[in-house]
Amino acid sequence: MAEGNAGQDIVPLAREYSELKPVVEQIHAYQRLMQDISEAEEMLSDPDMKELAEEELPVLRARLPEVEKALQLALLPKDKADARPAMVEIRPGTGGEEAALFAGDLLRMYQRYAENRGWKFEILTESSTELGGIKEVVAHVKGQGVFERLKFESGVHRVQRVPTTESGGRIHTSAATVAVLPEAEDVDIQIDPNDLRIDTMRASGAGGQHVNTTDSAVRITHIPTGIMVTSSEKSQHRNRDIAMGVLKARLYDLERQRVDDARSADRKSQVGSGDRSERIRTYNFPQGRVSDHRINLTLYKLDQVMQGDLDELIDALIADDQARKLAEMES
Repeated sequence: MAEGNAGQDIVPLAREYSELKPVVEQIHAYQRLMQDISEAEEMLSDPDMKELAEEELPVLRARLPEVEKALQLALLPKDKADARPAMVEIRPGTGGEEAALFAGDLLRMYQRYAENRGWKFEILTESSTELGGIKEVVAHVKGQGVFERLKFESGVHRVQRVPTTESGGRIHTSAATVAVLPEAEDVDIQIDPNDLRIDTMRASGAGGQHVNTTDSAVRITHIPTGIMVTSSEKSQHRNRDIAMGVLKARLYDLERQRVDDARSADRKSQVGSGDRSERIRTYNFPQGRVSDHRINLTLYKLDQVMQGDLDELIDALIADDQARKLAEMES
């Protein structure tokens, strides 16, 4: 029994160690640089070493702002959820069938991005339209720094293009909503079984075909919040697990938003606020451009982005978020 408890204790310790290690490394780098500068300044008074010191000092001092900034970034408050796996939910918004097709494009974009980064991308539940679009999809993404990089994807994604369903060649605008939630751990959310209503239903496949003749689909309603989660895979037991996992993630996200609201009166100004109603990005196919409206960044590489090349966008969002936090610290 003691061995099992020890194993459980190691996990949070290992996580804390991995979070603190880069901070300690930056502190050591800053200390080494300051020591080198101090030694070089002392060498100025030595006639034999003065010339060497005069060469070294400008180089060492030029490195100081970069090392100081790296240390400041390392010391920024960390989002405890950054290292966690994530639930990614994609749903079509305005635009009918074209919105559903675009939701499918976004799903493939994130699948390719996960593949590029060596993450595991598992579709938990998916509902499709007859033309191959997405009515709703929930995926579980696991790997190094998943939520840290994907959390900025939450919001409304807008597309401008000529739909395949449009014969007149007119450009349509439609949208899909993405929600990225950190996976909840048991210690985060305690759910009272009395607060749940669990219904089983008959599940059917895409377009009404492949009808499942057993009551395998599961719908869980969290009565206090009204949050409803449905899973329609073939196994009722697996559907309960999926639905509970998604419900915990949504309740955990709700609690995180409540804490953030209490901490910041101007939460919507933060890039990573996760406001689901905020239009965050436009994908313009005729012009081959993608624009992120939160940081006024436009890239003319839409094809690469749709193939999962998202790092330039995400790196810019992370940098902007860090700059805001540094400004808050300084003020």
